[in-house]
Amino acid sequence: MELELSPLALPGVEEKRPIVIAGPCSAETEEQVMNTATLLASKGIKIFRAGIWKPRTKPGGFEGIGVEGLPWMKRVKQETGMLVATEVATAKHVYECLKAGIDILWVGARTTANPFAVQEIADALKGVDIPVLVKNPVNPDLELWIGALERINGAGLKRLGAIHRGFSSYDKSIYRNLPQWHIPIELRRRIPSLPIFCDPSHIGGKRELVAPLCQQAMDLNFDGLIVESHCTPECAWSDAAQQVTPDVLDYILNLLVIRKETQTTENLSELRKQIDECDNNLIQELAKRMRISREIGTYKKEHEMTILQTGRYNEILEKRGSQGALCGMDVDFIKTVFEAIHKESVRQQMEIYNK
Repeated sequence: MELELSPLALPGVEEKRPIVIAGPCSAETEEQVMNTATLLASKGIKIFRAGIWKPRTKPGGFEGIGVEGLPWMKRVKQETGMLVATEVATAKHVYECLKAGIDILWVGARTTANPFAVQEIADALKGVDIPVLVKNPVNPDLELWIGALERINGAGLKRLGAIHRGFSSYDKSIYRNLPQWHIPIELRRRIPSLPIFCDPSHIGGKRELVAPLCQQAMDLNFDGLIVESHCTPECAWSDAAQQVTPDVLDYILNLLVIRKETQTTENLSELRKQIDECDNNLIQELAKRMRISREIGTYKKEHEMTILQTGRYNEILEKRGSQGALCGMDVDFIKTVFEAIHKESVRQQMEIYNK
């Protein structure tokens, strides 16, 4: 399904990078919401975000103030002129937000992972013209992310955007959620007209990582940022460690270097020709490698050997990883490349076995 998209067209917001959405993780009290909103408005922020409902991993944590907080958002609009945005996870959330005049909705990562929940939200939005942003699912599944966008688009909504908030991982990392930048990059390749926002707060999980992640997102040509900002972050009722003050956010935004996608030079064109030549050589070498793999497959079949030789596979991964490191490349990158090569080699040998 091809998405039918229109520009976000946000009233009072300039269409230049980055479009910034900022505000606390959660709306906690009317005073906290108004204090934060007023400070952000004074820094030129045009879109205020706050979680009204907060899906938590385990029961017992603060799960949001609920509908009681929606009039506070309305007051933010009236007194600061900012647009207001919040997360929805059910049809009831959608109805309450539309009734309260919320300007922008977003679908959270846990909800995106559930097609039934996304469809419920899409059905509740039929006939409504409102910008909807869809966060990536918690697991690195691009098709699931695109599927959620397609469901909402199928309900007639055309002002869509995506939010990259990183992906959950069992392994320890400096990040709360691994960026896995190649996934939003592929999303951009597949749907070039879809605006993509980066959520550095949820990727980093720590306020000191917000600034470098914002810059990385801009260097990758993201359209906007959605950043958690609280008037007193250390006292926040949820996700205190990843929120920054409006002053710090303003400092971060002023330091951003915004490069143009279309900038090019003759030298760059020449370097790209060299890249093309390298790629052509790589493909030729891979074709040669696969030919040898097929010959090995024939030998294994004739001598009744199993296709998978685990010891040899492990030896290749370890050796090539070390060789790559000596050449200044990341070991995990090299292993990923050779895992893909090995997978194709096995596929080709399986064809020989099945003949």
